Amino acid sequence: MSKTIEKMNLDELKNHQKEIENAIKTFAQKKRVEALAAVRQVAKDHGFVLEELLSSKPSGKTGTKGVAKYANPADVSQTWTGRGRQPQWIKDALAAGKPLESMAI
Repeated sequence: MSKTIEKMNLDELKNHQKEIENAIKTFAQKKRVEALAAVRQVAKDHGFVLEELLSSKPSGKTGTKGVAKYANPADVSQTWTGRGRQPQWIKDALAAGKPLESMAI
């Protein structure tokens, strides 16, 4: 840049504006690539692949719900482990005065 900004005409200013916008875009892309490489290296240092950490699948849980402890006397296919929210059939039976132990498996 041999001229100062104040001495440039509009076309020269617009040309420099385009050059600066391209330089900013290139700089941002370069920084993104560097950051991604650094994150991949951190994941590798911890024994993972980055995509493995970003997936929505839980890797440590087996997905078992637990052993059923109670069954609906009217429909034995409906069971409950005794943990979490009570199913409606448990609530109905308790409201009718039946003890929880009467539904134990």
